[in-house]
Amino acid sequence: MIRHYLQFKDLNREELDYLFERTRWIKEQFKSYKQYWPLTDRTLVMIFEKASTRTRLSFEAGMQQLGGSAIYLNTRDSQLGRGEPVEDAAQVISRMSDIVMIRTFEQEIIERFAANSRVPVINGLTNEYHPCQILADIYTFIEHRGPIQGKTVAWIGDSNNVCNTWLQAAEVLDFNVHVSTPPGYEVEPERAGLYGTAHYEEFSDPMEAARDADLVTTDVWTSMGFEAENEERMRDFADWQVDGDMMKIAAKDALFMHCLPAHRGEEVAAEVIDGPHSVVWDEAENRLHVQKALMEFLLLGKVS
Repeated sequence: MIRHYLQFKDLNREELDYLFERTRWIKEQFKSYKQYWPLTDRTLVMIFEKASTRTRLSFEAGMQQLGGSAIYLNTRDSQLGRGEPVEDAAQVISRMSDIVMIRTFEQEIIERFAANSRVPVINGLTNEYHPCQILADIYTFIEHRGPIQGKTVAWIGDSNNVCNTWLQAAEVLDFNVHVSTPPGYEVEPERAGLYGTAHYEEFSDPMEAARDADLVTTDVWTSMGFEAENEERMRDFADWQVDGDMMKIAAKDALFMHCLPAHRGEEVAAEVIDGPHSVVWDEAENRLHVQKALMEFLLLGKVS
């Protein structure tokens, strides 16, 4: 059976535990300059409708490090950009490759592609979800602090695709998310794909959301596709900056994460992102390693 990774909850807890352990081993090989090529002669097709730095680099380098090859397709330069049905493109692309990663707008696009694909499809980002990012974030937490079960993550800012994915992850892995957004930007449970509310709580005061949190995380105030709202969002989010005072009321050994790119002086103060709580560079690097483990799992299953 073909396995896709379109939302965080597409993998269960046992599979995620395996993936995190596999990530540790694969990263160890990389750091020790040991060649590991399980995907020799396999081809990854990367389809981009949204701009990217980390997603392209981590998938392309990751596939090469596993012995395979990666092909970059931008919808502007392909028939997808000229109105070819997603279903037709999926039929063709999946007959010429072994695995596909898509970074696009509506989740519906990637769902339609996967439904017509003969090979695994990975969500590299949609308006609704960013599951590879949260895989990397949780692995980074485990690396620095151990198991995330029972811990508290404070999400400060916009209830965007990254926030939605944190909420899904909390349900699968049994931790808590405190969400604080400005009025009018609250979590939409249906859009987030939630089936319960036991693992998250909403706070009108961002400081209260961060109190005693084990991890404080945020994202840009204006996500891709919402640029027309930028000025309004700058006003609305002004009190939702993660700064030194906020980190002081989080847990003593709290971590700070940001999926990047970051705007210092807006959603995060320079003293935080460049300070001792921050693990953003480890977090960025770990996209590479968790995605290698993910591609290996989707193509080969569990490797002993």
